[in-house]
Amino acid sequence: MSEKVLIIELNDKAEYQRILAGQPQTRGMRSGRVYIEPGQSCGQHSTKHHEELLVFLSGRGELLIGMEDSFQIGQGKVCYIPPNTVHDVKNTGTEPLFYIYCVAPASGESGQ
Repeated sequence: MSEKVLIIELNDKAEYQRILAGQPQTRGMRSGRVYIEPGQSCGQHSTKHHEELLVFLSGRGELLIGMEDSFQIGQGKVCYIPPNTVHDVKNTGTEPLFYIYCVAPASGESGQ
């Protein structure tokens, strides 16, 4: 694996943008920029054995956890999603919703 710092420029296109692809680029972290039109969602999926961080850049929406919980999200908010969590992000606003996700294998170790 190549140990180096990466600087990645975000584009402004109305589409998904891969940022980090996992190994060998990283030790397992994957990342991308997500673009969701009003009324659309990213689609329900599970974190499986990974933890996920969402950083909302613009727009507003709803984070759906499983079939019961929902949270209002949008520009300036950050969300942590633990392993084995079914979730979906829906754009409930009138403007596109942009966010960055970072997914990494959950090791079970707590580090400081």
